[in-house]
Amino acid sequence: MAKFLVVHPVGKDLTLEAATPIAKAIKASLSKDAYWIRTCYSREAGNLYCEWDAKDTASIRDLLSKAVPGFPTTDIMKLDDAFYVSSEIFR
Repeated sequence: MAKFLVVHPVGKDLTLEAATPIAKAIKASLSKDAYWIRTCYSREAGNLYCEWDAKDTASIRDLLSKAVPGFPTTDIMKLDDAFYVSSEIFR
């Protein structure tokens, strides 16, 4: 499985309460081909940045379109494992 970063423009007023039903719908739809790892929210940018393990971008798009139809997605970028660096290795 490859790692992907998915960008969702959701606006600057998102609350945890508003995001919860979306997250639950996605979590209930996870498969062996697309698995959501975690999400960070940038209020300043108005974006959710979601990390996924997936077979390919199509697997993520298919899952999202079924779980949360119409949920905005601007980018799905494959992350290159060769440059996936943790700061812990520099201690």
